[in-house]
Amino acid sequence: MSDENNSNRIQEGRVISSAMDKTVTVLIERRVKHPLYGKFMRRSTKIHAHDEENTCNQGDLVRVEQCRPLSKTKTWRLLEVIEKAR
Repeated sequence: MSDENNSNRIQEGRVISSAMDKTVTVLIERRVKHPLYGKFMRRSTKIHAHDEENTCNQGDLVRVEQCRPLSKTKTWRLLEVIEKAR
């Protein structure tokens, strides 16, 4: 599979847990406009991402890419750490 045809989804989020081996839990937040009242609400999704070198810690801002299923709950792969936690 060539890189120019790679149309996998890429998301950014915060690492909320890195307790598992080679896996991090990432919280992805998005803003959704309420259909009737028009107010913007925050909605979030928690995903598990594959972190091969165990480089992430809690609080890091990361970019993840959707991939084939790696386990029962893990279908995302870590691309890069954008910002390390303080």
